[in-house]
Amino acid sequence: MIRNKSSRLLLELISDRQMRLTRFVICLIPALSFLTGPGFSQQTAAPVAPIGVIQSPILTIDSDRVFNESAFGLRVAAEIDAKSAELSAENRKIESDLEAEEEQLTIQRKAMTAEAFRELADAFDEKVQLTRRTQATKGRALNDLVDQEREVFLNAAGPVLEELMRDTGAAVILERRSVFVSANAIDITNEAIERLNASVGSGKN
Repeated sequence: MIRNKSSRLLLELISDRQMRLTRFVICLIPALSFLTGPGFSQQTAAPVAPIGVIQSPILTIDSDRVFNESAFGLRVAAEIDAKSAELSAENRKIESDLEAEEEQLTIQRKAMTAEAFRELADAFDEKVQLTRRTQATKGRALNDLVDQEREVFLNAAGPVLEELMRDTGAAVILERRSVFVSANAIDITNEAIERLNASVGSGKN
């Protein structure tokens, strides 16, 4: 009996929360429509936008897509992939060489004193540890390179996004992933990619 009452109470709580969430979303969508509507644009005297550009005080953007799908980001990805493949091949070659050296050391052990073998074994172990640190440093350097390229891209993107804000009469651009709900019409990701490709390109030069 107690379990049945608890179950009914839990279902009522869940239903109540769902209804409140639904009302919130329904109320929010008209609000967004009002902000992006022609009446709002007229009241704020927004500048005349290029044909096809949305007018809204609030815009959203997917910054990961802007970087990854832009000519700049695609160039960076291709370069990092090539360097990563090169590093992987180098690691495999080193691993093979170390395995062969270890095998040869094992063969030599039969004709050596324990003390002499210990010296060679310690030297080999030190070589292995040094090699691992060196290759790990190269791997971290690749990650650092991505971060550096992304920072260069974001610095170059600043003026382009500011121009886009002026064209749309926007006061703020929000990261789309941090927005609970929004209309697709105010997302400028594709427009930003096109403008960055035209102004920044691959960033090679």
